Amino acid sequence: MNGTRSTADVLPGTDVAAEQLNQRELENYLWGAAVRLRGLIDAGDYKQFIFPLLFFKRICDVHDEEREQALAAYDGDAEMAAKEENYQFQIPDGHHWADIRQTRSGLGSALAKAMKAIEKANPEQLLGVFGDAQWTNTERLSDATLRDLLEHFSTQILSLARVPEDELGQGYEYLIKKFADDSGHTAQEFYTNRTLVRLMTRMLEPEPGETVYDPTCGTGGMLVTAAAELKRQGKDHRQLTLYGQEFNVMTSSIARMNLYLHGIENFYIERGDTLGEPLFFEGDGLRRFDVVLANPPYSIKQWNRRLFAKDPYQRNMWGVPPQGRADYAFFQHIAASLHPETGRCAILFPHGVLSREDERAMREKLIESDLLECVLGLGPGLFYNSPMEACVVVLRTRKRPERKGKVLFIDAAHLFERVRGQSFLSEDHIAEILAAYHGCQNINGFTQDMDKDALLSRGSDLAINRIVGTRSSESTSDGQVPLQQALTEWDVHAANTARHLAGLIAQLKGGE
Repeated sequence: MNGTRSTADVLPGTDVAAEQLNQRELENYLWGAAVRLRGLIDAGDYKQFIFPLLFFKRICDVHDEEREQALAAYDGDAEMAAKEENYQFQIPDGHHWADIRQTRSGLGSALAKAMKAIEKANPEQLLGVFGDAQWTNTERLSDATLRDLLEHFSTQILSLARVPEDELGQGYEYLIKKFADDSGHTAQEFYTNRTLVRLMTRMLEPEPGETVYDPTCGTGGMLVTAAAELKRQGKDHRQLTLYGQEFNVMTSSIARMNLYLHGIENFYIERGDTLGEPLFFEGDGLRRFDVVLANPPYSIKQWNRRLFAKDPYQRNMWGVPPQGRADYAFFQHIAASLHPETGRCAILFPHGVLSREDERAMREKLIESDLLECVLGLGPGLFYNSPMEACVVVLRTRKRPERKGKVLFIDAAHLFERVRGQSFLSEDHIAEILAAYHGCQNINGFTQDMDKDALLSRGSDLAINRIVGTRSSESTSDGQVPLQQALTEWDVHAANTARHLAGLIAQLKGGE
């Protein structure tokens, strides 16, 4: 790109104020782009146009910011600044946002060419990142509509100074959720309730230097959350290596953009069918990962069962699932992808996987493997845009010595809040579930620890309600609560108190 030109120089009327956008302003700006498509295309298709435009605008504005810094470093020498190697991405001549905005006709074609040129200029990082939207289909998206979108996006400068990575990442996640809200039942394929993802991540406790994998990664939310959790703890999230595979072309592109916009670069997102064609290998076998977070599509019928029956990667070690439900195919793929020493996973499933008769033999082998560590039942509505109740199944390849041969069941169906038609877990709920998970004690109607032999003897039925029982006020003959229950409940309340105290201290420090 021409080293003497900046977006601000050629875009009169564009807001180039240096102050940061606040989160509300950013969210209104991002959603304002989607509003311009209402009534013109289906809400489920917003994402394939809005996300690439947002990403295109961001990388051009950051490139301008980097060029200004280079000009300052070289005392205004544009030729030297153009040769600077510290640009995150290369923007080829004629394909900057400013160039496209000046296009008088054929706007869709100009956008498509610019995106392809940028991908070609940054092949290791950006090849295919803009997805497969039909920018040149003027019957679907006219030049006038595209012009309106470009003018809207041009009202703000998305430099790092104005919109830091964390803030833009949060804005991107906000937009993903808004699109999920608008697109109804189809949202589950690309959005997982983020409060639930935070719980799953904290159960597995990823550490710097580890690998994190999501075999059906959607928009990458679980991978982003794993990195964000380390950052929240003050640990170096950049030392995580993130891996994801996603079947849908546009959704896999959105995942890559999502990670980049969160400031994450140490990742690998592949596109393809995880069951039919897994794409991460080590030597002659599947790659093994330290942490796996997953929300596989539930009970899909259209999958290659015949190929899985002869799976070259031996992922059918528990058996071949019925054609009408591929849940245990994903389950076994994840189990086969766990590192033999450090592997642990949390998988979001419908409750049916715990008790369906035609999967009993596979459950028996799962229990016998002693990989199963915890089965957690959740409240209604945490499967996004669905009233179905979900469960989280946790596997661990190396249990603590005292946990070998044991499985903890937690019935947390009562722990959720519902606001404006959406269910979520509060921080108190997450703390209570984590305390129960780490405590591994029996609490009447909430948790039950089981020996694997006892599970096998009862027909390998893992249904939580038949194991934990109903919640009631249990006490000993003298009216006292059992010691183990009292200790675990104390841990739960202590965790909540500590969290609230930390928040209060932070508020007080912020007011100094």
